[in-house]
Amino acid sequence: MANVDNALILKLEKLARLQLSESERSRLSRDLKSVLAMVEKLEEVDTRGVEPLVHIAEQEHTLRDDLVLNQLSEVQALINAPEKEQSFFKVPKVIERP
Repeated sequence: MANVDNALILKLEKLARLQLSESERSRLSRDLKSVLAMVEKLEEVDTRGVEPLVHIAEQEHTLRDDLVLNQLSEVQALINAPEKEQSFFKVPKVIERP
């Protein structure tokens, strides 16, 4: 099993951009150890001769035709927009480029 220590928990916390308390780190460590133990247990199962599962259900998906109903005109769609530019909704920038 992988070594689940404080250094790993701190690294995961940084990668996930989380700020955990000591009790949350402790709980995360226990949970991660539990998950890894379960995966180790699964690795012990002999799966030779077992066909891989492609689909859970044998039923194929039944698709329907898409129908356009109650479509708004461009003017109706933009009428209550706080800001618009030409025929588009204008929204605040939420992603900064590095």
